[in-house]
Amino acid sequence: MKNKGIIPINKPENWTSFDVVNKLKYKLKPLKVGHLGTLDPMATGVLLVTVGKATKLFDIMQEKQKTYVATFKFGVLTDTLDATGEVLSNSQIEPIKEEKLKEVLPKFIGKISQIPPKYSAKSVNGKRAYDLARNGVEFELKPKDVEIYSIKVLEFDGISVKFEISCGSGTYIRAIGRDIAKELQTVATMTELIRTRVGNINISKCYDIENIDNLQDIIIPIKEVLNFQTLDLSKEEISKILNGQSLKIDKLDGIYCLTDDVDVFALVEINNFNAKMSLFLG
Repeated sequence: MKNKGIIPINKPENWTSFDVVNKLKYKLKPLKVGHLGTLDPMATGVLLVTVGKATKLFDIMQEKQKTYVATFKFGVLTDTLDATGEVLSNSQIEPIKEEKLKEVLPKFIGKISQIPPKYSAKSVNGKRAYDLARNGVEFELKPKDVEIYSIKVLEFDGISVKFEISCGSGTYIRAIGRDIAKELQTVATMTELIRTRVGNINISKCYDIENIDNLQDIIIPIKEVLNFQTLDLSKEEISKILNGQSLKIDKLDGIYCLTDDVDVFALVEINNFNAKMSLFLG
């Protein structure tokens, strides 16, 4: 029986990430089950469910590049910035010219400052922003730095646009639509969101949660979601690393994997030729 790994799920619409974990954990008892990055209920797509010690990968996977396909409608604004919210305004607008849309997109590529949506899980004085927003409490969220690698226009009719967006961790896709609309002197609401990739796991590798017969058959090794180089060490060196000692290794700075015949059992960080274990996954 596999006691650790990743189950790549194509999350259905109107399911929370916890709903997915909850459905699977009873079939995998007594193993611990979690996930590597929340998707909102309205969103679909790649949700990486963790089994056993793979749950320790959360912080590392948060740094992985993610790709989304998001659809926005201009001229409509909701309080949540997506189709689940209360409509605040809905006005007829002149169709936006595609060249005008493409003209503003470069402003949102690279490292940018983004104000999170008020309906988000950001903490404000110890309380969730969405709870404060639902209770009508006035508050401001501070801008945060995020990184957008690319925004491609997939479909556009002047009123609705479908983007493919690749970005780093912590990016709010709803806020990208809001800010692009502002540049175009209008408003926008996200009507659909699909996460198509997390790191090197594409949606085509994901399973429909309603059509899984044997979970053990679809647990993939941790090494398939990590793209770190493998560190080749002797048994003596591995023993020292696992016991908290550091080694001098002539390798570039970064994270490396220690693997056995089955999977990754530890991650090692090298900094200025000093190697120390950063995460044990055995």
